[in-house]
Amino acid sequence: MFGRSVFQSVVERLAAERAVEDDDDVPRAYRVSGLSSGFVREAGAAPGTAGRQAEDLYRDLMAEDGQAETVVQPAEPAPPEEPPVMPAHLARLSPQEIAEDLALLASDTAATLAEKRRRFARANHPDGVHEAFRDAANMRMKIANLLIDEALARLA
Repeated sequence: MFGRSVFQSVVERLAAERAVEDDDDVPRAYRVSGLSSGFVREAGAAPGTAGRQAEDLYRDLMAEDGQAETVVQPAEPAPPEEPPVMPAHLARLSPQEIAEDLALLASDTAATLAEKRRRFARANHPDGVHEAFRDAANMRMKIANLLIDEALARLA
């Protein structure tokens, strides 16, 4: 260990452990000790059929016996979705209304303005509303950011 890096020491130890494992004549089982069966099926245990292959084979067998194939009825169409209802606050798009929603005060500090920006974004961010209302939410965010940036400029 002296005169070597930690990495070199670890690599040599892992190589030595691997050499010991390779020398074992004991066959490795892919099972967890203490459980009666493994988590992974052994490859030769049962023939596998992929996807729809089993269903196709079954239908071919039924056609040879002279039995009619089962006709699958199509599922009933889903009822039409109701159009989403726009939240009332997204209809307030004037700068005066948004300033009221922000509750901007002359005594606000930079920290309180940042908190008001975060709170407003949680309620109005375009990613948080239905896609039909994203334009209104985007406009509200733009105006709110402009108002808060102007308030911050007045503080400076």
